[in-house]
Formats: sequence, structure tokens, C-alpha cells
Amino acid sequence: MYKELDVFITGCQNTVDYWYDDGCMIVYDMLTKFSQKDWEDLSSHVLMKPLEWQRKLAYCMDSSCNEHELNILLSLLDTDDEELFVICVDTLRSYTTLEGKQMIRDNPAVLVRVNELLPRAGVATRGVLEDFLVKIHG
Repeated sequence: MYKELDVFITGCQNTVDYWYDDGCMIVYDMLTKFSQKDWEDLSSHVLMKPLEWQRKLAYCMDSSCNEHELNILLSLLDTDDEELFVICVDTLRSYTTLEGKQMIRDNPAVLVRVNELLPRAGVATRGVLEDFLVKIHG
């Protein structure tokens, strides 16, 4: 299933409208069918993928709020790309289990960066970042 996901996301690189209309739901469905091996493959390859590929994946990763997705999102947070970072933070808002919150809090660099972005963030991004902080500390 990982290879199918890779081919699908790679093939959707220049189709923005299709991606948000249908592509994201297809990836969501694929992720729900992942085996342990698929998660391992995705985890070992995700950081080598193009930035746009990573953004698309992160956008779809709240399908089951499982530990595999959480670990991948946490690894993607270590990026210089502000858009990818905000997408990951936005997705992480849906991780409301105690374990998920603790794993996020155990990465203080994430919280520092969120607080650094807040003063210069636009209205929509500011809302995402503030909501993230409330949910993580709540």
C-alpha cells in the first residue's frame, strides 16, 4: 500500500484543485489500510520526499490519529519550510489523547517555534497556532 500511496501523491504534484477535492480523501483511505510494514516504509522514506509531497501527506494524516502518523508528523516538524510546519501543527491539533499530547510536549522545539511564529502570523495561521497551544496544554 505504501508504494501505491507514493505513486498517487507523486502523480498529484501539479493538480491542486483535484488534490483538495478528491486526492486527500483517497490518501486518507489508503492510510487507513496501511500495514505495519507500510508504516515502516513511509517512516523511512518521508524525509527524502519532495517538499510538496510532504505537505500533501501531512495535510491528510489525521485519519486515525495513530502513533505512526504522530511520529511521522513530529519528524516533519523539523523543517525550515514554514508552510509544512504549519500544516503539521494544524494536523496535530486533532491528536487529543494524553499520550499524543505528551509526545508533542516532549518536543519543546515545536512549542518554541510555534511561539516564534505567532507574532508575525496572519489571522488564519494565528488561529491554528493558538488553538494548537490550547489543545496541547489543555
